[in-house]
Amino acid sequence: LVIFNQFDEFGNYLWHYSVTGPAMVEVLNDIMGPNDRFAGVTLTTGSAGTIASGDYLKQVFPNSKIVAGEATECPTMIYNGFGEHRIEGIGDKHIPWIHNVANTDMAMGIDDESSVSLIRLFNEPAGHEYLATQGVSADLIEKLPLLGISGAANVLMAIKFAKWYELTGNDVVMTLGTDSMEMYGSRLAEMNAERGEFTMLDAAGVYHRHLMGQGLQHVQELGYYERKRIHNLKYYTWVEQQGKTYEEIQAQWYDPDYWTGIQAMVDPIDELIESFNARTRS
Repeated sequence: LVIFNQFDEFGNYLWHYSVTGPAMVEVLNDIMGPNDRFAGVTLTTGSAGTIASGDYLKQVFPNSKIVAGEATECPTMIYNGFGEHRIEGIGDKHIPWIHNVANTDMAMGIDDESSVSLIRLFNEPAGHEYLATQGVSADLIEKLPLLGISGAANVLMAIKFAKWYELTGNDVVMTLGTDSMEMYGSRLAEMNAERGEFTMLDAAGVYHRHLMGQGLQHVQELGYYERKRIHNLKYYTWVEQQGKTYEEIQAQWYDPDYWTGIQAMVDPIDELIESFNARTRS
């Protein structure tokens, strides 16, 4: 039995770099018009696997940005902070070993109340009814349960990112529905028990406060030393506690070939997997 640590396992990074990233590019090629511009990708960081897709996207679209998100209740990247939060599915209080911080352009906080309120809006009958009054199509409303709590946070990040850079209708922002409400049905029941039935009035409040009312708080554009500050937080978890070496944490930051060297491992690893599968089938 082998248990992999997704926070330091580069197979996690490579999957999203080599699969999720190219899939995103396929979508962008399908939807973007001749005058459109890909502005960036916004993703909360759990194990920092999914955000590896941004490394691929930036190689295809060099002017795009990678935005890493976290709960404002636990603002590790933004403020070196700590705390508890309710955005299930994302990490907190440390920086994953596999996060390419040097290539991250922005750190952003999302209030966990916004995320959990949004899943009520997106899943309760009154929420669907209210969204229809605001012109949201029935087809889109039907698909909203595909977003779970962290997926809702990713959408809120995209909104905040678009507002921060005053993007236009020709700018495209990519994010992911990293989970669905299949995982969180009990959370809706808990909130109904705690807060009461979700009404049209509640839906209007959530829509205007948490969705349309996303502000520009808890956003940090990352320059060289802001990125280095976040990267250096890896030391306490990974070098002091998990046995990573001083040389490798320095290489992650200073060696220009470190991350491209990791990316080049995709094909050799695939060959090993195919060889292993062939042996186990025979």
